Amino acid sequence: MTSSPAESIRPFSLSVPQSDLDDLHDRLDRTRWPAEPPAPGWEYGVPAGYLRELAEYWRHKYDWRAAEARLNEWPQFTTVVDGARIHFAHLRSPEPDATALILTHGWPGSVVEFLDVAGPLADPVSHGGDAADAFHVVVPSLPGFGLSGPTTEPGWEAGRVADAWAELMRRLGYERFGAQGGDWGAAVSRELGRAHPDRVTGVHLNLLPGAHAATRPSEEELGALGPRERENALRSWRRWEDWTREGTGYVALQSTRPHTLAYALTDSPVGQLAWIVEKFREWTDSRDLPEEAVDRDRLLTNVMLYWLTGTAGSSAGIYYERAHATGRAARPGEPSPVPTAVALFPAEPQLPLRHRADRTENIVRWTEFDRGGHFAAMEEPDLLVDDVRAFFRQLREEPAG
Repeated sequence: MTSSPAESIRPFSLSVPQSDLDDLHDRLDRTRWPAEPPAPGWEYGVPAGYLRELAEYWRHKYDWRAAEARLNEWPQFTTVVDGARIHFAHLRSPEPDATALILTHGWPGSVVEFLDVAGPLADPVSHGGDAADAFHVVVPSLPGFGLSGPTTEPGWEAGRVADAWAELMRRLGYERFGAQGGDWGAAVSRELGRAHPDRVTGVHLNLLPGAHAATRPSEEELGALGPRERENALRSWRRWEDWTREGTGYVALQSTRPHTLAYALTDSPVGQLAWIVEKFREWTDSRDLPEEAVDRDRLLTNVMLYWLTGTAGSSAGIYYERAHATGRAARPGEPSPVPTAVALFPAEPQLPLRHRADRTENIVRWTEFDRGGHFAAMEEPDLLVDDVRAFFRQLREEPAG
């Protein structure tokens, strides 16, 4: 594969200066803690006792160099697409006939989400799977996030990212490919299929934007459903009601004044930690602490990519761009013709409904799991890998037409 200088792909290896780690440690040592809230628990936000202990662990026990080495096991690269420097990992499968697959994370996630799924997808034989289920795996950092940030110009909403991903895959030599994602990664993956149906073979999502019950379903809608579907519709609505009442403060801030928020999160590591860890607690399939669902060191590695790159503000910008979008970007519910799979994990805040999904998606696979949440690739990597494999196997085996 050849490319022009403007399209050059450069090898990348993560190597954080020790001075950056020393600065982090100094800031953690000098944290100015707020007063305790008037009630215990998580109702007012992250409990002080929990966050103090987690920050102490981060300062004295967490090993960034081990995490850095783990990330560097991936072949990584950078390239400039549409004016933005894009970081990505590219794991070519040892199976020559593997399907190309691009995995996209969301907020407040990162490429760290896929550390436990990229290898099994790329090399299934080494992980007890079938060679026919192999993928050439591409794992980019969203523009403005972590190692793809910060961005230097506005306009990076999901549709623009999807177009950048299509160009990235072209540069890598993949004219046809699949897409997988949750959170913003779901919006980008869906948009890839909608905007580039001639190139995207299938879209696998563990969140389907807009398919939940944002208002109470009407009696007419409920009457057309079976008993289980009716209960799912009401559960989706109640879940959304709870989330909009108690969990949308971050959306309001990041959709309106992301840069004002950035001053606090870029200056205080404990502030950045609290901003992210709250979501891992609320959106995962955990009873009390996020570590019940996601490994503590892995969670801190995710936080580190935001902290070390100073991308709290530019990553939040994707919310602003969606809120102020016009044209194609303002029409996310337009139909997608590409075969689509939805993997439904029960702790997901936005529970999609099949009958609503069928209005705008070409749903060919719908899987409901009994455990897992929003960060499926981190919480239940084996379930996600198996479902991705099964979906693309189904597409290979179904006759065309």
